Amino acid sequence: MAGEEKTEKATPKKRRDERKKGNVFLSKDAIAVVTLFGSMFVLKLIFGYAIGVLKDVFYTCFSYAGESALDSGMETLSGLRLQSLVALIKTAGPMLLTTMALSIGATLFQTRLMVSGELLRPKFSRISPLQGFKRLFSLRSVVEAVKGLLKISILLYLIYSSLFALIGVTANYLDTELTQICGHMFSQIYAMMQKVAIAFLALAAIDYLYQWWDYERQLKMSKQEIKEEYKQMEGDPQVKSRIKEVQRKMSQARMMRQVPDADVVVRNPSHFAVALRYKAGEDQAPVVLAKGQDELALRIVKTAEENNVAVVENVPLARALYAQAELDREIPPELYAAVAELLVYLYRLDSTQQKTPE
Repeated sequence: MAGEEKTEKATPKKRRDERKKGNVFLSKDAIAVVTLFGSMFVLKLIFGYAIGVLKDVFYTCFSYAGESALDSGMETLSGLRLQSLVALIKTAGPMLLTTMALSIGATLFQTRLMVSGELLRPKFSRISPLQGFKRLFSLRSVVEAVKGLLKISILLYLIYSSLFALIGVTANYLDTELTQICGHMFSQIYAMMQKVAIAFLALAAIDYLYQWWDYERQLKMSKQEIKEEYKQMEGDPQVKSRIKEVQRKMSQARMMRQVPDADVVVRNPSHFAVALRYKAGEDQAPVVLAKGQDELALRIVKTAEENNVAVVENVPLARALYAQAELDREIPPELYAAVAELLVYLYRLDSTQQKTPE
């Protein structure tokens, strides 16, 4: 269906959810190129030192070649093994540590320091023959296959051309010292590595752009998915409406329970009603205990009359109180005078009624 086509960019929530699942953008070729360049840099730094270490090992081996060395037996072999192991750690250790640190750093940089165990959980889709068949003939598989063939072709060509150029000068190694031979071979191998690194850098740049495009393509959403996500975030409109209705009824019930504590209810005459309370010494200004319109206004008036609360009809004041005053708050300062005049009138009326004999 046209409506189900994934044509919309992924929302922030979709990206967060995919990130929690471990589905983040990652170019493995970029990691490989970073580690390759880093390893080349370290190799050039430690080359002189490594040559010295290896030379000592070779000299030790040559010194054991005599018959006197054979008489020492296992002690000689143990010492040679130990020296070879130390030489391996000194020469290969920095390279291994550099490769490990750069690969971890490049991965965390691309994933923005994400560490997730979601991908380690077993999933049926990973072992499903149908899913495997789909992945085998997917666009990503074709791209990965073409990319692998390009890498192998470039690597074989560069190795062949470098070795072919090196064959012509190998005869001169017979009259050359070992140190010079190692230095020349290293320079040739290093030059070959530079060519490989530059070629792989170009491939990594292309792969980085492709992986970004493919990642964004997989995250795309249909318009229906966006609507469903919005409902989940904002809540179902019917549920929200029901919640608001329940909250409104609870608020009205609490408000109606406060009407008997009011000193006066101002009405207009049936459209608006506002119940006010003023306790000298406690309230700095009259407080709105309840207010309502139409049917709710009639309920407020009825409750007030049933509890002997004074009800006064004042059209402009009732409208002003309903529009400007907030529930459970003091009335606005601009209404002080009008309300104070009304309360004074009620207090005087109440005092007169109390003085009048029955």
